[in-house]
Amino acid sequence: MWAPRFWIYIATQALIFAIFAMSLDFLLGYAGLPSFGHAAFYGVGAYACALLALRQVDGLIPLLVVGGVAAALIAVPIGALSLRTTGIYFLMLTLAFGQMLWGLAVNWTSLTRGTDGLIGIPRPTLAGLEALNISLYERGPFFFLCLVVAILTFLFLEMLARSPFGKTLEGIRDNERRMRALGYPSFRYRFAAFVIASGIAGIAGSLAAMSNGYATPDLLYWTVSGLALVAVVVGGARSLIGPVLGAFAVLFAQLGLSTYVDRWELILGALFIAFVLFVPRGLVGLGRRA
Repeated sequence: MWAPRFWIYIATQALIFAIFAMSLDFLLGYAGLPSFGHAAFYGVGAYACALLALRQVDGLIPLLVVGGVAAALIAVPIGALSLRTTGIYFLMLTLAFGQMLWGLAVNWTSLTRGTDGLIGIPRPTLAGLEALNISLYERGPFFFLCLVVAILTFLFLEMLARSPFGKTLEGIRDNERRMRALGYPSFRYRFAAFVIASGIAGIAGSLAAMSNGYATPDLLYWTVSGLALVAVVVGGARSLIGPVLGAFAVLFAQLGLSTYVDRWELILGALFIAFVLFVPRGLVGLGRRA
């Protein structure tokens, strides 16, 4: 029905979305911070990468680093303010900050070109690949690039989750008052987790800009955060493989439903509600139960 090149493109998009979902799961599942403005950092990374690429910077590593660092820097003041609150108040503050950045992307036309976005973003180069006659403009090599970044992201976050830092985060998530009584500075730990997760979201945004060839304000919109949250819940929070499974499941469900059904959002929403009610631990929980 669809050509293999199309499926490679979809799988690439799913990998990029999986990186983004893993960063949100680290924030939600391990730090206990339900952010609804996480897409803002995804979009900031995309715009930072796009602005640099359009200025003739074509190295892969610099573009990824700039996207991640830009998102992390934006996360510093947002985290410093938002982390003074918890629960629903934190969620609403991150949503507000995210929508502020979306509005900035729409209205700062001299930098972002408004709703048209930045288009014509060239694919990057990587030292050594050109000598092997391999171009990242081809879908196959770019897919494997995203696969490598996704694996490295998984390993990095898994290492953090298993480290004393990650265990302390889990303790703060479960009982912040007790951890503070034991002398752990909960704000600093959560702030570090917030900045790290935002930086990884920025790297995912950079890959999205490279893959699609554009960066638009839609990348910062709250619905992107919502879709990532769906992926985390469907796959299973507190398990980094869960968001990966959830990202692929949500993206392929979205593709299949939108192809055959007009109001596919309603069905996707119903499936999400069913997962919350009947499969609270997500796909990972189903696998463990089996």
